[in-house]
Amino acid sequence: MASTTVTVSTHPPGEEPVSMKTIIAFTVMVFGMFMAILDIQVVSASLSEIRAGLAAGADEISWVQTSYLIAEVVMVPLSGTLARVLSTRVLFTVSAAGFTLSSALCATATSIDQMIIYRAFQGFIGGGMIPSVFAAAFTIFPRSHRNTVSAIVGLIATLAPTIGPTVGGYISHVMSWHWLFLINVFPGILVTLLAWQYIDFDKPNFRLMKKFDWWGLLFMAVFLGCLEYVLEEGNGKDWFEDPEIVMLTAIMALGGIAFFVRVFRAEFPVVDLRAYTNSNFAVGSLFTFMVGIALYGLTYLYPLYLARIQGYDALRIGETMFISGLSMFLMAPIAGRLAGVVDLRVMMGIGFALFAVSTYMISGITADWGYDELVVPQILRGISLMMCMVPINNIALGTLPPERINNASGLFNLMRNLGGAVGLAIINTVLTQRTDFHYTRLSESIDWGNHSVQRWLGAVGHNYDAHGLDGSLASLKQLAGMVTQQSWLMAFADVFTLLACGFVLLMILTAFLKKPATAGVKDGH
Repeated sequence: MASTTVTVSTHPPGEEPVSMKTIIAFTVMVFGMFMAILDIQVVSASLSEIRAGLAAGADEISWVQTSYLIAEVVMVPLSGTLARVLSTRVLFTVSAAGFTLSSALCATATSIDQMIIYRAFQGFIGGGMIPSVFAAAFTIFPRSHRNTVSAIVGLIATLAPTIGPTVGGYISHVMSWHWLFLINVFPGILVTLLAWQYIDFDKPNFRLMKKFDWWGLLFMAVFLGCLEYVLEEGNGKDWFEDPEIVMLTAIMALGGIAFFVRVFRAEFPVVDLRAYTNSNFAVGSLFTFMVGIALYGLTYLYPLYLARIQGYDALRIGETMFISGLSMFLMAPIAGRLAGVVDLRVMMGIGFALFAVSTYMISGITADWGYDELVVPQILRGISLMMCMVPINNIALGTLPPERINNASGLFNLMRNLGGAVGLAIINTVLTQRTDFHYTRLSESIDWGNHSVQRWLGAVGHNYDAHGLDGSLASLKQLAGMVTQQSWLMAFADVFTLLACGFVLLMILTAFLKKPATAGVKDGH
């Protein structure tokens, strides 16, 4: 497809100018990725409204999010292979169209079963858009633009899940839960049309379809799907005390073995793991895994605290968390410029240090903390995420040859998603276990013969007696509630201390990294 080149006023010698068509295509792709990532978290603050609207059970409603995640985690690594077979243009256009259709179907769901099916389709087809953007950022732009586009991609990848609860809470509060999905329809149609018109980065290779490893795809789906389910549901089902978790873990292990056997033996594997032979990519994948823990873990923990302790509704939670998204947005251009003048290892180290500080600040949390107390930690969190994401993207993808970028970007995004899943599983498990631990210790420390305890129980009980209630029982319940709340807060602080220690270790690890080698991607188009 022919294009008219609009020259950029200045560009380094030897680099071709970026055409307006390329800029439009990349902008369209970024917006599509934003929608796909946003929809991971956009329902999280509105699950109670969706549950009421669909008359779903308490054990069913979590599948509105889980089904999306399981389907997406299968598509993300597969997208690199599909891009080689179909081309980026076809893959992205079909993904955008399918995402738009499934969004409309989600809004029309009348039962929880329909919603789960539609959300799974939405997650699977939408997952094809995310890695394509990362790949395009490192193949269609010359080196002089790399820090800028890397900052844009990093911003969207971190901003979308961060503001998801904010956007979702506002939409469900002002309109209804149906608009969580309907809001995607018009932009989705626009993205689909523009993607088909402007994306023209590569050509399809349909001959590869004859070599496609269908068994490998099946084994990968079983392996990753079971892994995601076990991580999502394990803590709630008491892990290996539950027969279903044990069975799915066994299936996951068998699927994983079969998948890796196929990967190394198939002529055209469904996922090419050779990208991990590049040390920069391997290290970058490890770091993005850890960023996934921080990104999705804190997006989960902040609303959990605000809802459980402060009693905030979805809208107020969104307003409180908005400061993180704003600080990311303001930090993105600064991070892009810093990446061009500062050693990427130093930049990452500073980012991890700020993240450790922001999480450690929360370890002093009490039941009185609200918006004001969370402002500084959230600002530091937003700044640190951008300080980490830009150099990680450059280190991981910026040194790979062009022919491996599509596949590697899928693996890279998979690691971030798996980091989020593993992080949430660890966080929930630690939170549960430490809450039980602190409850036991606090209960043991209460001396029922203590005169202060007796006076408190008597005063509270008297108030209930005055209203014709059983004061003794009511006062004991209130005391138990206070112990439970304090136990949970102490466990909450333990989780943040653990996260801070993890990021201190990552900060130290950056000091031992080798300076990134010269990129293997050619400048220009």
